[in-house]
Amino acid sequence: MTDITYNFEYERRLKACFIGAGGHSYRNIYPSLRYAPVDLAAVCDVDGRRAADYARLFGAGRSYTDHREMLAAERPDVVFIVTAYHPDGRVQATDLAQDVLAAGAHVWMEKPTAASLAEVRDLEAASERHGRFVMTGLKKMFFPTIEKLKSIIDSPEFGRVSSIALRYPQALPPPERRGDLVAMQGFLDHIYHPAAILLHLMGPVDRMSYEWEPANGAAVVSLRFRSGAIGSLHFAAGQSGTSPLERVEVIGDRANAVVENGVRLTYYRRAALPAYGRARSFIQGDHEAPILWEPECSLGQLYNNNLFYLGYVPEILHFCDSVLAGTPPSKGTLQDAARIMALFEAFQRTPAGVTVSL
Repeated sequence: MTDITYNFEYERRLKACFIGAGGHSYRNIYPSLRYAPVDLAAVCDVDGRRAADYARLFGAGRSYTDHREMLAAERPDVVFIVTAYHPDGRVQATDLAQDVLAAGAHVWMEKPTAASLAEVRDLEAASERHGRFVMTGLKKMFFPTIEKLKSIIDSPEFGRVSSIALRYPQALPPPERRGDLVAMQGFLDHIYHPAAILLHLMGPVDRMSYEWEPANGAAVVSLRFRSGAIGSLHFAAGQSGTSPLERVEVIGDRANAVVENGVRLTYYRRAALPAYGRARSFIQGDHEAPILWEPECSLGQLYNNNLFYLGYVPEILHFCDSVLAGTPPSKGTLQDAARIMALFEAFQRTPAGVTVSL
């Protein structure tokens, strides 16, 4: 663990521009720049008043309504893109990222990266052609609990990972609507979250099948990973709005670990089941007792700020550190985005009950 460095404490900072002045960026992305090595030079939005307001609020010197004009005038090192969708359901940030790369800047873009695998491949080619990085904000990979879970399941003590169960509330539209990007917008927007966890913990998916429930769009997905492990992804559409959204459990060799509600991690260390009919107490030896992590929420600490436990600051720091070091990001990559889009397109074209190879 390392302590955080505040923006004004960095000796070297990247010149940054920002495209987008919406609610999500206001709550979660602009505030995260307070902890990153960036100098926010300008903000761009099609709504000039919002662009000017955001520039004033977040310390940028200038605002624009035309991103090409901003890129030409400012010549930034990095550009953050948080925008919405085109009327046809395509992702606005996909085209914007192409323009940013052509202008010679690195790109951090909020998910989804694109609305098709082909568009992600085009971004990969542009990134290679211009020699600039593209990173997507896959915040789930940067949750402190998910990062710790990854280190646990990779340890020799956990043993070979055999299975995973992930629960996430999302509806899958009816089959006849899955070719319509507008109808699939909500699914596209949110599949990046559970898929990012699956990729980070388990690696690429080899094949999948699913069962679908038409009343509310719930689905249960069966997965086989390239590693040989298996898994289930429960799209728990219909759950209560007061319920914690997600749960992740990974099984190893007589060990398992669970993340609940994103902030509570329990590691059930390797142990045998107590002798049936003989064990006098459920309290077992300290060397094999479960370990529990959860934040305390009384102090004004950064770790109980959602910008940190939801991964926003860590993902932006990973991007900035990568640019400063001249090394490609290792998480939130275009390869990650391509694998997520392959999963998305599998849901678009595959009927329930059919196994498809990825």
